[in-house]
Amino acid sequence: MSGILKILKKKKELIPLIGFMAFAATGATSASLYFLFTKTDVIINKSGNPEPWERVDPTKPQKLITINQQWKPVEELQNVKHMFK
Repeated sequence: MSGILKILKKKKELIPLIGFMAFAATGATSASLYFLFTKTDVIINKSGNPEPWERVDPTKPQKLITINQQWKPVEELQNVKHMFK
């Protein structure tokens, strides 16, 4: 750690670069954790449920920002789904 501080004292132009890199790493980590724990379409254990897409609620938006999204079920797909269950 002291070696990094010595380099930063000698080359002060690296300080903004390290700041931007830390900001980007923090943002990427926080976005990954947000999607992992809040979104239903992110699945870690694939062996527990062979068809995990069946559990996704179509009325709940899966994107980070959703503007004027309306979901209407397709009748033909619902009929096929009921035939195979």
